[in-house]
Amino acid sequence: MFSNKIPGYIYEKSNIVRLILLTAFFALVFINIYKPFSSSSWYRVSEFKFFVFSSLIILTGVLVVVISRIVMYYWGRKHAISIGGYSLWIILEIFFMALFYTIYTVALNPERDYLSAFRESAINTSLVLLLPYSVLHLYFSYQEKERLLRQLEEDRAETANKLSVFSFYDEKHELRLSVKRTNLLYIESADNYVCIWYLNKGVLTKFMLRNSLKALEESLAETNVLRCHRSYMVNFDQVKVIRREKDGIYMELGVNVPDIPISKTYSEKVTNWFMTYSS
Repeated sequence: MFSNKIPGYIYEKSNIVRLILLTAFFALVFINIYKPFSSSSWYRVSEFKFFVFSSLIILTGVLVVVISRIVMYYWGRKHAISIGGYSLWIILEIFFMALFYTIYTVALNPERDYLSAFRESAINTSLVLLLPYSVLHLYFSYQEKERLLRQLEEDRAETANKLSVFSFYDEKHELRLSVKRTNLLYIESADNYVCIWYLNKGVLTKFMLRNSLKALEESLAETNVLRCHRSYMVNFDQVKVIRREKDGIYMELGVNVPDIPISKTYSEKVTNWFMTYSS
């Protein structure tokens, strides 16, 4: 019906259990407290008996949801469920639950019209299911986004930690230099070359590599080495201070090297990164 698929978290086992429990609880509250559409007139009994009977009927009717969601769980493990298919699934849940309530109501009150009972049951069942479903789906979506954000941060940190050595390749993709992460300072553009500045036994050292700064920027995209200027990339593990002067913004490294300028194009990204990830 639709090409889009519903998220997998909808038919995760823990979320299905939550959905069933909240739906059952909401149905009990909805029927017994608010008594929608004069539901107390369905059964000519006292308030207490109405509570007992309606609770038993609601919990029995929720078995429709239990069976439906168990089937969905196993079906979803092997098949993708489209948004249209999921919508139809919910409509069928409403239909069969309403049918169950209709049969029970007519059996208890034979004088009631079957179609009228089914119509009222369908309205009540729709509210009983759709309201908690909507709330839970929003909550599940929020939880999933939070999980993905945490996973993204963890993956990024793990990737950065794994890169204890930076490897530099020339324009022919030949390995020319490997530098420990803690020793790399900054990279400077020089015509058709880049100058890689690093510490070698505590001594400031320069290595000329035939490649472009753009190519290095792409290869170091998942690291703490960031572009800060059209002519510079800096290892932010080495940045100690960012200061603003009349003629621009500059970075100070923890060793005796010239201050590195930050251009307006990169200033917001660089300062946000420094404030967020600097230790």
